[in-house]
Amino acid sequence: MPATTHREPNDLGPITAGVPAKFRGARLAKPGVVESAAPTPPEFSFNLKPADIARHLNRFVIGQREAKKVLSVALCDHFQHVRLTLEGQTAPFYQKQNVLLLGPTGVGKTHLIRSAAELIGVPFVKADATKFSETGYVGGDVDDLVRDLVRRAGGDVKKAEHGIIYLDEVDKLATRGESGGRDVSGRGVQTNLLKLMEDGDVPVVSPNDMTGQLQSAMSAMRGGGAAQPETINTRHILFIVSGAFSGMTEIVRRRLLSGSSRGDEALAEKEGKGQSLLTSAATADLIAYGLEPEFVGRLPVRVACHGLSEEDLFDVLRKSESSLIHQYERAFAAYGIQCVFKDDGLRRLAQLAATENTGARGLMTICERVFRDFKFKLPGSRVKRFSVTAKMVAAPPAELRRLLAARG
Repeated sequence: MPATTHREPNDLGPITAGVPAKFRGARLAKPGVVESAAPTPPEFSFNLKPADIARHLNRFVIGQREAKKVLSVALCDHFQHVRLTLEGQTAPFYQKQNVLLLGPTGVGKTHLIRSAAELIGVPFVKADATKFSETGYVGGDVDDLVRDLVRRAGGDVKKAEHGIIYLDEVDKLATRGESGGRDVSGRGVQTNLLKLMEDGDVPVVSPNDMTGQLQSAMSAMRGGGAAQPETINTRHILFIVSGAFSGMTEIVRRRLLSGSSRGDEALAEKEGKGQSLLTSAATADLIAYGLEPEFVGRLPVRVACHGLSEEDLFDVLRKSESSLIHQYERAFAAYGIQCVFKDDGLRRLAQLAATENTGARGLMTICERVFRDFKFKLPGSRVKRFSVTAKMVAAPPAELRRLLAARG
């Protein structure tokens, strides 16, 4: 495989990487965002188009073309609205385009959102819905999501007010229907999220955080410097939620079949094309699954991510700039050993990972199994170079013995 610049899996390089040349002079989302009717301050500028964001996402996430298109448009609409608002062009009836992503685990949902947030230059927070409770006494408080944005923004509240919050496993908040559901606290968490997803104010310091309250009071008494706001407004924070929604396809299937014969035709057409029924999930299906109507109504942008095929997994290894193989190249290079991945070896790794049915996460499972003894025995040996071929992936112990014997 040709030599590739080594990157950390989450390292996207400069903010302008992957952006057309005409945009590279634009300054994207620097600290110091301020609410003002004056012209947009130089610290905040958004000049990207949907195609620019999609082009950037292509560098790190394989496939998911429809999800990239929908996300790119939603992100551009949102941050163009933010820019115009900062310029004083208010839009009192603007509806925030919060996003719902449906799809199985390991298909790149988190990677899509994180990569887009890094490009735009806004703080990004990711959490699992399962850690929150209705009261916050057992589990987390949803307001902590907003406070986490402040920490990611280095304490800059104004910058945090233009961030992105990504909440995964939101399907686990379902309270009835086909989901198997949680107890009533799942409904309470949905209710608590409503105010955040539109326009709410969250205290910078949690009322239950006595240490934080004391520190804030002492800082105010000492004075000095510009005072930080006491609350964070969520008007310009974009919420993106996702979940696997296991069992949703049966709800969609029943709805389609319960209609006229055209429902049978629509179902046959989708299944004939190999399309997931998640792409046809409607508001009624989400409500039947167990999500509250008010919660679903605050997620107007919806898109389904497809599962990854063997060919997709092969491309994840071979083409993605955040490919797992770079991690293994670095791990062996730390001991002065060159690890060279051949295409047939990558193909075999993808075939094995596809049997795991966990998307791209299956690649880590397989690679750890294949390279475990290599990582243990090769450091300190005389082996300075080895190739990852289909033969090696199929029988790692035999290939390891051959390498050690040849350099013995």
